[in-house]
Amino acid sequence: MELPFSGGCICRAIRYQCTVRPLVMGNCHCRDCQYSSGTAFSSVLGVSADSLTISGNTLKYYESMAESGEKVYRGFCSECGTPVFAKSGAHPEFMGIKAASLDDPSWFSPNTDIWTDSAQPWHVMNPDTLKFPKELQ
Repeated sequence: MELPFSGGCICRAIRYQCTVRPLVMGNCHCRDCQYSSGTAFSSVLGVSADSLTISGNTLKYYESMAESGEKVYRGFCSECGTPVFAKSGAHPEFMGIKAASLDDPSWFSPNTDIWTDSAQPWHVMNPDTLKFPKELQ
């Protein structure tokens, strides 16, 4: 992984650049992430929000309530619908970047699986990642 790294949506209306290495790389298996990703989990890189520069004017956030009771915001392109970001109302200092939105997602290497209690039985998780039945603590 080279710094800075960058990415965006499929129609390129949203672009971002990040200047730091991710604090965490993982897969979230909560039911909301399943809905928003369209599959068994969402792969996300956690970074400090102030290390991220976002350009474009079509970013839209969908707000929902997490099982923890905190608000969660999922950012996507309002033009093409690509999921790009996720953020928590409880921790606005961090931003989740959807791994598939990276210009080069080949270096993404998840080391954590969270909300494994909600994991779909048809998905086989990597046995080498840390597992958390609920949220990362």
